[in-house]
Amino acid sequence: MFKSGVGFLALFGLGWWLLATSAFDGLARLVEVVVGCAVTLGLMLAARRFLPSSAGGPFPADRRRRFNQINGLQWLLIVAIAVVCARAAMPVLIPPLVAIVVGLHFLPLAAVFEQPRLRVPAALLIAAGASGMAVWLTNGPDKTVRLVVGLISALCLWGMAIWTVTGAASAAEHGVQE
Repeated sequence: MFKSGVGFLALFGLGWWLLATSAFDGLARLVEVVVGCAVTLGLMLAARRFLPSSAGGPFPADRRRRFNQINGLQWLLIVAIAVVCARAAMPVLIPPLVAIVVGLHFLPLAAVFEQPRLRVPAALLIAAGASGMAVWLTNGPDKTVRLVVGLISALCLWGMAIWTVTGAASAAEHGVQE
């Protein structure tokens, strides 16, 4: 189900979406959560239906090792950000800084997967983090920081998932293997 990364993009997109919806209360938040869950489920079902069974299969050991190194470093930096921001009593900075780290991690992944298009979510996630920092630097409320970073990040990851599924569906329609 996580072939070609669509499952991961969908679920992490949902995580960012939930961060964005934390800016709302009551019924509005409930509706937004339901919408986010529906989008995530829809993406996962679309991946299952439209991506070939070979998509996202195993790749060579050297690529797997590099992928693991990149992700390990990403998670180490995320933990460090959370610890430092919490100790500095600045939890509002966690989402923007994490978005920047996640965006940066897509740059080497573009080379590992030989997918230059991964530079698109890299740029958008870095922009999401920078936008959140800009809101914070202009004394915007914490909930606006969460909304901006979460919304841009979620839409970016979901957009990448859609791009992956539609690209595979279009290639299949034209008899091309990806």
